[in-house]
Amino acid sequence: MYLPAPFAEFRPEELHRLMAAHPLGMLVTQQPDGLEADHLPFLLDAERGPLGTLQAHVARANPLWQAVQEGAPVLVVFRGVNGYISPNWYPSKQETHRHVPTWNYEAVHAHGRIRVRDDEKFLRGVLGRLTRTHEADEPRPWRMSDAPADYLAELLGQIVGIEIELTRIEGKRKLSQNRDARDFENTAHTLESRGRQDLAAAMRRARD
Repeated sequence: MYLPAPFAEFRPEELHRLMAAHPLGMLVTQQPDGLEADHLPFLLDAERGPLGTLQAHVARANPLWQAVQEGAPVLVVFRGVNGYISPNWYPSKQETHRHVPTWNYEAVHAHGRIRVRDDEKFLRGVLGRLTRTHEADEPRPWRMSDAPADYLAELLGQIVGIEIELTRIEGKRKLSQNRDARDFENTAHTLESRGRQDLAAAMRRARD
């Protein structure tokens, strides 16, 4: 990933925050027919390994878990908030007209080595943690025990776990940090006025 200095992010705690906040990752693997990409919700265990460990599951029908070699290098891409930025939002544009459109975004590239975990205990643990994480804001959170035991056992037999010990993580937060104060603030204000408080907040966090 191209990382100009103003946009580079290498702090593990910030990269972990982005990965946890945007858990749908794109897993890129080298398979016999070439590169493949799978989109999976990941769990991050930041305490396992020097840089953390990712856990997920795939359908047993997905050839991924049989095609990858144990310990093979893989890449997981996480994308945070993003959006189009018009040069018309820069006050300085009206003075010089020397500006063009751009795109603001956050991204994390997580490199690691993959292991297949085809055992029920691992899968129950992953599914339980995924459920607790993503049901936490529900008024009546769904639990695995809500499903009939035989139905749950049948579904568990249709998935396979994967685990990725991270060996390198790098991030890019291209969020107008290179703009002067006037252009930055007016861009953030314009985004807020158009309902993009998420992108404006990410810009301010990156600047601060």
